[in-house]
Formats: sequence, structure tokens, C-alpha cells
Amino acid sequence: MRSALLVIAGTLVVLATGCTSSGAPQAPRADSTAPVIAPGRPGEQARTLAPAEAATAVPSPTANAADVTYVQDMIVHHRQALDLALLAPNRARSAKVKSMADRVRAAQGPEIQFMTGWLREQDQKVPDHHAAHEGMPGMATPEQIEALKAAQGTAFDRMFLQLMINHHLGAIRMSEQVLGSGSHQRIEELAGEVSVEQSAEIRRMQQIERELPAS
Repeated sequence: MRSALLVIAGTLVVLATGCTSSGAPQAPRADSTAPVIAPGRPGEQARTLAPAEAATAVPSPTANAADVTYVQDMIVHHRQALDLALLAPNRARSAKVKSMADRVRAAQGPEIQFMTGWLREQDQKVPDHHAAHEGMPGMATPEQIEALKAAQGTAFDRMFLQLMINHHLGAIRMSEQVLGSGSHQRIEELAGEVSVEQSAEIRRMQQIERELPAS
């Protein structure tokens, strides 16, 4: 009888460690010794996290200064991309350049709306349309914008692509920075999306540039 009771008790202990009171499996605990696979950032491979590292790897719903600065700067950055794209319909010769400009507007317009709403939710200042952007990577200078406005046809196409490729590279650099220093989950997701979509657009624009007729 005593042996039978010990067997039953041991069985109950095993069951208790695998199930909750409702019979459902327990969720993994932060102190688990099982490895955690973390997906890599754009262009990077996934990596295995130690349990202690995995416990702090999940982005926070709380914003820090890096998140706010990124969003404020990216609104200014995106606005210039829209300004450049709006020049294409009446100046570009290439249908592919015009299509790329449409794509930039379709992607970055809604992102500006999201970022504006996010800043307001955080009680942070939304940059005005004349906000300074000195030192912001990839931004076209006033002289470059005036030259683009004066160009037509293939000359416009080539200049537009060169400026927009550089502009996208700047946005990717900004996104990489906040991925390393920000804390807010939604901003990390946004930065990842910006990096992926603009990397793809850079490759497309480089292909269009190669297809342009010689000057």
C-alpha cells in the first residue's frame, strides 16, 4: 500500500509540473534553460539567445528619447521624399521613374500619418514643415532640389534616381541606429519595415538607372 501511494504521489507531482489547474500546458518561464531563437534584422541571420539574454530581448511598449528623435526626424525625412516624388509626373520621361515616385508617395504618406499620431499619443512635438534637417543623412540640399526642379526628361530621371537612392540610404541608416538604441516595440517594427521596403526600392531604382538612355 505504501509503495502504491508513493507511485501515485510521484505521478501527481509530474502532472502538476506540466499542467495548470485548468489542465492547460504552462507557458514557458523566463528562467527556462531552453534556447530562444531571435530573428535577425534585415540582412542578418537569426541567432540563439541565452535564457538571461532572452528575458530582456523583447522590445518595451515604453518609448525612450531615441524613439522620439527617430520619429521626429523621419517625419522630416519622409516629407522631403514626398516633395521630390511630386516633381516626377510633370518632369520625368521614364514611366518607371514615374511609377517609382508613385510608390514612394504610397508608402511614405501613410507612414508620416502613423508617426504623427504616435508622437501625439506620446505627448511629443510634431515637427513643422520648416523644421531644420542639417546633418540628417541622405537629405537633398536646397541647391540639389532647385537643380531637380529645373531638369526635364532623362536628365530629371537620372538626377531623381540618384537623389532618391541617397535619400533611402539615409533612412536606412537612421533606422539601423534606432534599432540599436530605441525601446518601443512599434517603433522597432516601423524601423524594420522602413529598412526592408527602402532596400528593395534602392535595388529597383538602381536597375531603372542602368536602363536609362545615355545622356
